[in-house]
Amino acid sequence: MLKIENLTKIYRGGKVAVDKLNLDIQEGEFIAFIGTSGSGKTTALRMINRMVEPTSGKITLDGKDLTKMNAVTLRRSIGYVIQQIGLMPHMTIRDNITLVQKLLKWSKEKKDETASRLIELVNLPQSYLDFYPAQLSGGQQQRIGVLRALAANQDIILMDEPFGALDPITRDTLQDLIKDIQQRLNKTIIFVTHDMDEAIKLADRIAIMHEGKLIQFDTPDNILAAPANDFVKEFIGSHRLIQQKPNVKTVDEVMIKPISITIEKSLDEAIRLMVEKRVDTLFVTDGDNRLQGYLDVESFTGARKTKRSVSECYEKDVFYVKTGSKLQDSVRRILKRNLKNIPVVDDENRLVGLVTRANIVDIVYDTIWGDEEPMVSSEEQNGSEGSKELIGG
Repeated sequence: MLKIENLTKIYRGGKVAVDKLNLDIQEGEFIAFIGTSGSGKTTALRMINRMVEPTSGKITLDGKDLTKMNAVTLRRSIGYVIQQIGLMPHMTIRDNITLVQKLLKWSKEKKDETASRLIELVNLPQSYLDFYPAQLSGGQQQRIGVLRALAANQDIILMDEPFGALDPITRDTLQDLIKDIQQRLNKTIIFVTHDMDEAIKLADRIAIMHEGKLIQFDTPDNILAAPANDFVKEFIGSHRLIQQKPNVKTVDEVMIKPISITIEKSLDEAIRLMVEKRVDTLFVTDGDNRLQGYLDVESFTGARKTKRSVSECYEKDVFYVKTGSKLQDSVRRILKRNLKNIPVVDDENRLVGLVTRANIVDIVYDTIWGDEEPMVSSEEQNGSEGSKELIGG
């Protein structure tokens, strides 16, 4: 789809920012550019939409030479998201989302329909379309910046460290969001980051750059298993042990059976189930086993005097991952958010499994000391006290 051949940028004074970069990027891929400061990753990204003009080399999209296109027309056909977001403060969120569509002279009806459809993708209410950027949090503004890049239906989206200025939890949430949107809409995303964990989590393939040169271009698993040289080894870090374990890659391989209750059940039934299964958390589902939230011991505090059913007191804000997700993503989320566990759902949001702190401890033991004993021998969904102590719970 996108072919980069011998792409080079030399600034005045002879500074070589990008040196004969060669890449083939397929439709629907998520590509991460990563490297040290001054490695050329941002320059390479900006040459794709010609915000930086290349000194030499060629970029073709489906065989069409981008260097021969009108630069303004090219930029309107490629989405672009930056760390500073760049929302227009005097325009509503609706107008910000459809800014490129306005330039392309889309009808008002088509613009409104697009804004309404897209804001649902980032889990923001329709009423926010009439807000102004200053009325939104930094994380919400960044979601709108992503939507603006999607609004004109461009096939390629460029992202230059879009989450770098956000707090860790907001950043983690938006990483999950953009990956989910990218997969659902089959967008080609080229993403610049300085964070190796972010690249591993998001990218189908990672381009590691150093001093303007492409050092290694491969899948995260292949890079972790076979770094091209000592620079790559040092860059990825020896502490990323779990990713290097060849036989444990996804949550499906370590998840256990969760204990759940349907939303219409009574609190008395929920308590009896907790006591019977000896757990302090139940996952709440609807009649089709779709995850709705969770119910824990704290949910019962004072509730039994005034509330009778699960539907009246369960927590709706629940973090989850999908089947096939990388195990490392769950490890990072459990540690970063100090969670006890993370439910696993399928593409229809049906509850299918659970990853716990106890699972993670067993994997760490196995990775470091080569212990091949089974990682989980029961259906316990609460990490032991010893597990919590070991990994900071």
